[in-house]
Amino acid sequence: MRVLHVNGHDMAYAEHGAGPPLLLLHGTLLDQRWWAPQMEPLGERHRVVAPSLRHYWPTSWNGTGGDFTIAQHVEDVAAFIEGLGAGPVHLLGHSRGGHIAFRVAQRFPGRVRALVLAEPGGSLDATLQATAQDAAPARQPRMTLAEATAGAAELIRAGDTDAGLALFVEAVLGPGAWERSTERVTRMQRDNARTLLAQIDERRAPYTRADMEAIRAPTLLVGGADTPLLFPPILDAMERWIAGAERVAVPGTAHMMSDEDPAAFNRTVLDFLERRG
Repeated sequence: MRVLHVNGHDMAYAEHGAGPPLLLLHGTLLDQRWWAPQMEPLGERHRVVAPSLRHYWPTSWNGTGGDFTIAQHVEDVAAFIEGLGAGPVHLLGHSRGGHIAFRVAQRFPGRVRALVLAEPGGSLDATLQATAQDAAPARQPRMTLAEATAGAAELIRAGDTDAGLALFVEAVLGPGAWERSTERVTRMQRDNARTLLAQIDERRAPYTRADMEAIRAPTLLVGGADTPLLFPPILDAMERWIAGAERVAVPGTAHMMSDEDPAAFNRTVLDFLERRG
């Protein structure tokens, strides 16, 4: 495992392959290990680099300190790209990592050569929410993500880690998702459980139309064909407002598409980068 010191913090990362740099950003409760099914296949054509974001595994953290925010992670990733010294990168982010990748491309456009957003997390501002509801009224989830995060954090703080993780995972992925999770994924989620203690105050701003129109990098939006309620409206808005954005659904998968069908996901990413990167 390699380490790059950025913004007073050691960012551990995995690396494989050679060629144009491709940076992979993991989502909530995950870490660099999430991308194991991508490292070798994508590394056949790219220098693939997968960091663990601040306070995720292999760091051991108690969930305090005030520096677990979207803004901090965006600054860290931008500094990490600069520290690699390889020029602008292809940037791929999943879920919360997709939100961070989006903000890096928005705030540091010179550091992003192409952008792949795999169901980026977050919310839409009131204007975009109204547009989404007019286009396709949807069932409302049982609880909001903020409510699930707060409830999960309370359980984890009280020592009932698996109950907290189950609450959060099922709020995002649907009933039964925790029990269906593979051992590989649940191990990561347990290792990173205490990040939820700080995620309740990560200060994640909603997406606006202006934010989306500011993206200049060639952009691919990737969804699971069977994905849950939280993510399609965000992809719909980005497809409409990011100039030239392409969109692909990976058949037979949901939010964890890169793990559920890595071969299809990897082909989708490589095809896009070959054409647009």
